[in-house]
Amino acid sequence: TILKFRKPQEIIIKSTKYFWQKWSIAFKIVPLVILVAILKFLSHKFGLEIMELNALFTSLVAGTIFLIGFLVSGVLSDYKESEKIPSELSASMKTLFDDTYTIYKGKNSDTAHQFIEFQKSFINSLMDWFYKKERTQSILKKISMMNDFFIEFDKEGVQANYIIKLKNEQNSLRKMILRIDTIRATDFIGSAYAIVEAMGFLTALGLIMIKIEPFYASLFITLLVTFLISYMFFLIKDIDNPFDYSANGERGTEVSLKPIHDLKSELNDFK
Repeated sequence: TILKFRKPQEIIIKSTKYFWQKWSIAFKIVPLVILVAILKFLSHKFGLEIMELNALFTSLVAGTIFLIGFLVSGVLSDYKESEKIPSELSASMKTLFDDTYTIYKGKNSDTAHQFIEFQKSFINSLMDWFYKKERTQSILKKISMMNDFFIEFDKEGVQANYIIKLKNEQNSLRKMILRIDTIRATDFIGSAYAIVEAMGFLTALGLIMIKIEPFYASLFITLLVTFLISYMFFLIKDIDNPFDYSANGERGTEVSLKPIHDLKSELNDFK
């Protein structure tokens, strides 16, 4: 009975979460669209529609759309690369765990058991780091602390190829952490954002001041163009940093951390 009661709740919660993730950007720009609508009404009422639709204005709109396309192509390349990183990070840590577990079972090594416990602690620190609750230097220092375990493995007579393999995974972890940190800290061409903001503002201002009959057709076009340009701009800003979990959580535009969550659950199940 409990399971039957919970299942519809879970479906509703999941559907609500998906709906919010899908339309969160649209909700963000609703106040802006409402403001433009009010300004358009005031412009029409007080006779401030002093411009006529012409080729120069349509060129401005076309230029804005071109710049938006340029930004989209730029940030998508980083985004597609970023999508792979959590899976690769999880795979590297899983390899570390498997090799350590092999040493633990094969030699009944106390150092290997301690290293597994260290990895369980490390993955918790890694999740904190994703949410900016831990500094990058702290994570890098913990990766370097793995060297102490490798030294003990060598003293215990663990085969060199195992230690070399562990060292390679350690190096891969370090590279991926630094890559994520660079992506989080770097914005895509700030001057390009500035010009799109300026052209978007001028487009909205022009639409408010342009007279198109009938008025409600003019209002519809004004709000539609404003909505589309604003939506694309906010979307680009959002996917420019696909690891911004501290501000947005793991929602639709952020890269999924599911592989790391799954590995964390697996490590926590190890006794």
